[in-house]
Amino acid sequence: MAPEPLQIDVPLTFGAQLDARAQHAEIGGKVFLMHDDRAWTYRQYRDESVRMAHFLAGRLGAIDDDRPGHVAMVLENHLELLSMLGGCGFGGLTLFGVNTGLRGEVLSGVVNQSRARVIVIDEKLREEVERAGGAFEHIAKENVLYLPTQGGSIPDDQNLLECMKREVGPEGTSLDTPSVDVTPDQNLMVIYTSGTTGLPKGINNNHFKLCATGIGVSGNMELDRDDVGYACMPLFHSNSIFVGFMPCLWVGGAMGIRERFTASGFVPDILRYGSTFWNYVGEPVHYVLTALEKQYGDAATIVREVANHPDNKLRYAMGNGAAAPDIDRFTEYMGLEDMYELYGSTEAAISTFRRKGDPRGCVGEVLDEKVKILRAGDVECPPAQLDADGKILNYEECVGEICRQAEETGLFQGYFDNKDANTQKYRDGVYHSGDLGHILMRGDQRYLFFDGRTDDWIRKDGENFSAGQVGRLLSEHPDVQLAVAYGVPCSVSDEHVMGALLMRPGASFDAQEFFEWIERQVTGASMDRKWFPDYVTVVDEFEYTQTQKVLVRNLKKLHFDLNRVKTPVWFRQRGDTTFRDLTRDEYQKLRDEFERREALDHLDR
Repeated sequence: MAPEPLQIDVPLTFGAQLDARAQHAEIGGKVFLMHDDRAWTYRQYRDESVRMAHFLAGRLGAIDDDRPGHVAMVLENHLELLSMLGGCGFGGLTLFGVNTGLRGEVLSGVVNQSRARVIVIDEKLREEVERAGGAFEHIAKENVLYLPTQGGSIPDDQNLLECMKREVGPEGTSLDTPSVDVTPDQNLMVIYTSGTTGLPKGINNNHFKLCATGIGVSGNMELDRDDVGYACMPLFHSNSIFVGFMPCLWVGGAMGIRERFTASGFVPDILRYGSTFWNYVGEPVHYVLTALEKQYGDAATIVREVANHPDNKLRYAMGNGAAAPDIDRFTEYMGLEDMYELYGSTEAAISTFRRKGDPRGCVGEVLDEKVKILRAGDVECPPAQLDADGKILNYEECVGEICRQAEETGLFQGYFDNKDANTQKYRDGVYHSGDLGHILMRGDQRYLFFDGRTDDWIRKDGENFSAGQVGRLLSEHPDVQLAVAYGVPCSVSDEHVMGALLMRPGASFDAQEFFEWIERQVTGASMDRKWFPDYVTVVDEFEYTQTQKVLVRNLKKLHFDLNRVKTPVWFRQRGDTTFRDLTRDEYQKLRDEFERREALDHLDR
């Protein structure tokens, strides 16, 4: 029998909700957060969050329009990341979750745009951040702090833990909550997503929105205080905060944490923490399956050793980007009751949840009548029409942008300090997701299918980023005159990255040299590893619009299909150290892989 739901009647602010749980007779002393051999109860998490709140307040000093209460973090998953979230919640501050993959000018640009005055950095990322640290415009040198995670030598005046011990007391100190008036509509956390141009955009998330995600997700999955989540997706990202952490907090459950995802560590962590559900995004589902098949071989052995393991309590997985065949295998291998494939974004203006029995490959039923599929001129697209084999007959007519027509924007609270982005996203009473999709009708029920990004976006490994930004970086190669990037089909989930290059006169493409040059941009410059092209082609000339813009949609339609594209194509796969020629034999292997994953239509559209 499931335990009684928590009966907590306090304001929908993070601090009030956490304080109430810490004082709750039944769960206050219960372990909430686990990371390796460390564990915090609800009371300990409350105390560490309050201690962090007082520390940050002391470091920030006076707070006003010119000196905002903004705090940035560049951290992998650690308990202290969550105490920073709690500290900002108690202190009425705003936490900026900076992507740990940002480098160079992009990193400093995001931090400067945030106007953060304190930053906490993972020791693991110290060298990368120090390259950009000299360009931080609003952060005093003494407020650039490091969380010791690698056993290195951090001076005491830069060591977050030592500074907190000296300034507000050691870990375990229980302090009164700050005397700050915090309301549900105050901005608590800015989570970044990538725009079509310029720097990543920060999305505002107030206390109410974070509480609402906890309520909604936990309700959809019917979680209770006996449930244990598993956070290996980054906690600076909305997936782990919205779909993992907040639902656990809301129901009084628990959560195990790993710094970052590893396929080999997944099952051991699930068994050790007793996790009952997992939030995922993109290809990790596929990587776990590959690791299990490599370790155990056949499906029967995996089911016996994993699904039927006496310590396996996993019941649910929830996320987006997993292919239908992978969902089937993951459900079988892990012994799940259900796997919820969802559609949503950090903006949270539109969301759906796929439930057991929903059409294969969909991302759930559209329950909000204001959500529609629109094409140019805000004309609503008709539902998909299928033939006997399930192939879409009216693809060009039924696929359009996933939008929401309403005067209000739901949970979307706008982008931080970016009026142009707000106007682009929500205009003339329509919220534009930037995603493509189509609707399949079953009686009166509308089911949503995700069909990728628009030309200006690429979605890979569950994250969206600017194709234009990747193209501009590729154009910086000394032998490249102009480059564009675009998303192309991936058999596992989301998209792969393809770059098209126009070489300078007299220059030729050197696959090994170009690979090594990109690797240097990833390790020592401004390119995130997800932006590393999976495919490259070299063109004699681009096609242009009348306004002299490259017709990317034509390249995207050809992608790497050797039956369409007339230019040479090179590709790389996981573990490769160079680009390889995409020969007819290699292309057939790719087609076979797409067919095994029931994704061949992505190649042939």
